[in-house]
Amino acid sequence: MLWRPSTARAARVITVHHLNNSRSQRILWLLEELGVEYQIVHHQRDPKTMLAPDSLKKIHPLGKSPVIVDGRNTLAESGAIIEYLADKYGRDLGLAPEPGTPERLRYSYWLHYAEGSAMPPLLMSLIFSKIKTAPMPFFVRPIAKAIADKAMSGYVGPQVKLHLDYMNAELGARPWFAGKKFSAADIQMSFPIEAAAGRAGMDQYPHLAEFLKKIHARPAYQHALEKGGPYELMR
Repeated sequence: MLWRPSTARAARVITVHHLNNSRSQRILWLLEELGVEYQIVHHQRDPKTMLAPDSLKKIHPLGKSPVIVDGRNTLAESGAIIEYLADKYGRDLGLAPEPGTPERLRYSYWLHYAEGSAMPPLLMSLIFSKIKTAPMPFFVRPIAKAIADKAMSGYVGPQVKLHLDYMNAELGARPWFAGKKFSAADIQMSFPIEAAAGRAGMDQYPHLAEFLKKIHARPAYQHALEKGGPYELMR
């Protein structure tokens, strides 16, 4: 569900339902870039399971984050939120390239690629690493470890490398994902790249490392961390 009409009066500021250590950090960063007034409702993961709390289900049936409330509209999914905010509030700032341009086509592509293609192998990598260290009977552990290692070496690991090589090459061809200028696509792409850096480092991917250096130096990124809190990804 993307849109949900509200019977409440239009909000004076955008409300962001923010989950710690999650994709919603990108939304705070975008709002800081836009200079749009917003307020944060904080939700904390269960420290043992790392699952989102039930409080988010009161906002969205799937209990997902990020979720924003802008006036009468409630919107979920990072890509949809970023596209909506950039189009509505960021045209004059250049965060959404002009329609009909090559930059706009690349912009749209990377908005979808981040979650549709880049994140699945990274999440699988995290899951299999957790399997190897999860509590289990001692006689099961060697079997679980063997299955996880085989999955990582046979499929997941090569897929992660394939995507990192691809993203690194793209940033070697142009300074930002959509082209010569920073855009909201770079905000969307920050999450998988930061996740990959948290898991394996960026030593083999100089253009991705430079990308992280540039975005981390942006004042809006730093302000978002101050408000949302530092986060650790894919550890």
